[in-house]
Amino acid sequence: MQQNPFPYSLANKRYHTWDYHLKTKFGEKVGKVSLDGGFSCPNIDGKCGKGGCTYCSYAFRKQTPASLLEQFEAGKQMLHRKWPEIRFYIPYLQANTNTYAPLSELREKYEILLTQPGVVGLSIATRADALPDDVCDYLEEIGRRTYLIVELGLQTAFDDTARRINRGHNYETFLEGYHKLTDRGIPVCIHLIDGLPGETPDRMRETARQVAKLKPHCVKIHLLHILKGTRMADEFAACPADFGMMERENYVGIVCDQLELLPAETVIQRITGDGLRDELIAPLWSLKKTIVMNEIDKELVRRDSWQGKFCR
Repeated sequence: MQQNPFPYSLANKRYHTWDYHLKTKFGEKVGKVSLDGGFSCPNIDGKCGKGGCTYCSYAFRKQTPASLLEQFEAGKQMLHRKWPEIRFYIPYLQANTNTYAPLSELREKYEILLTQPGVVGLSIATRADALPDDVCDYLEEIGRRTYLIVELGLQTAFDDTARRINRGHNYETFLEGYHKLTDRGIPVCIHLIDGLPGETPDRMRETARQVAKLKPHCVKIHLLHILKGTRMADEFAACPADFGMMERENYVGIVCDQLELLPAETVIQRITGDGLRDELIAPLWSLKKTIVMNEIDKELVRRDSWQGKFCR
């Protein structure tokens, strides 16, 4: 059996997995609990745009979230059904833009989560254009108390693609927000989406190169999903050929290319997406997530490659 040349691994993975990172940091498995904090988004309410990113399904849901603690307890129970041994948790404020509210509201919601038994950190998904100084200062203070990660959606480094998907800000704005956080010592997870309309393999690789220069704490690589009820679903129905949806083999190859370009120390929180079966229009092959992940593992072995092999 071929020996794994990648140092940040406890198994056969040739990339720096989130599970490996958490087990190394905390000494055991840690559960991440996804939550909806009931926040809006500046790209939904008109501050920088309306309707949200064209792929975004949150923008079209009339949600009235249960209390955060009720969601948190329900999420813990789901984790325990799969991993009964879990004792530690990271609440993940996922839906919409979770720094887009007055500081007093943010403080109230964040702090109630941080005081729960077994909570060892906090993960906050937001946008680079929703990081006012007072919020960044508060995040810095949280980061001195617990393991904080702020997740920023980049998706692509190409501004023309960002305009096409109604992203609401450009790459320069992303960099400004990224550095506002990292200059305060706040770890950042950067989100990328492969397969956006008009994006070529060269563009996806170039986005990974640009992200590699930033040496982020974490990266999430997502596959584009066409979801029911989104603006992108309407565009896809009108002209599917404009999208050039990726086949599984193409996606696996691109992800491996991107992993080779990213620093070995960067934690890879995700390498594919989780589109809900009853909402997903395309690509349907993405529903078989385990197969996709296994194919990525096999392709790295076939190449005799690993994360960071071509990172300069």
